[in-house]
Amino acid sequence: MVRDTWVLFRHGVQVTLQQKVGIIFGAIQPLLFLVLFGPIFATFGTWETLVPGLIIQLGLMSMGLAGFGVVFEKRSGVLERMRVTPASRLALLLGRVLNNALTLVVQMVLLLAVAFALGLRAPLLGLAGGLVLIVVLGTSLAALSYAIALTMNESLFAPVMSTAVLPLILLSGSFLPMSMAPGWLDAISHISPFRYVLEALRDLFAGRYLTGTVGVGVAVTVVFAVVSLTIGTRVFNRENA
Repeated sequence: MVRDTWVLFRHGVQVTLQQKVGIIFGAIQPLLFLVLFGPIFATFGTWETLVPGLIIQLGLMSMGLAGFGVVFEKRSGVLERMRVTPASRLALLLGRVLNNALTLVVQMVLLLAVAFALGLRAPLLGLAGGLVLIVVLGTSLAALSYAIALTMNESLFAPVMSTAVLPLILLSGSFLPMSMAPGWLDAISHISPFRYVLEALRDLFAGRYLTGTVGVGVAVTVVFAVVSLTIGTRVFNRENA
């Protein structure tokens, strides 16, 4: 399985490198918010509050729509041809997910480089911890996205996921902390696991590591990862049986 995963991951990276512009365009919206909205936000907030929100936005948009890839493969017959290979069924999922995770890391590094140029001053340990947290979250989200793409009508995936991602971004407190929202909206936002991850990320970027908020964020990320990867693996195995 490890060998199969590596082969599929390497192939995915090669394909991604042939579409370098796509990596940049995947980060365009958060970058635009950073450059155009960031200076305004900095007058009443901090970069350490805004940038983690934009990273969550990037993760949700990039990983939440990762299933597009398998939709195209299913339509073109690539997925069908892979079914007859001796490759591990789990490797077929992991190879794709790890490629998505690498793309997310590159996009986050690009976003952070621009953020530092504009004024972000987060500690290295906080950045490293946040990076690990988001990679785990993004990997889990990509696996769930693949599962959804394989279980629903191909033509519905794009509108359904696009519609779902936007409220998740807003309810996570991506632009402003949800503590500033009206009580009813703040209460609803607790349903979203991404709020807890974002609050943990903001603590890490502020140099606060051993806090209850970070602990909850890590716990939510682990639970989300276990559930998402389990669902993704089962669906992928069933679809490729």
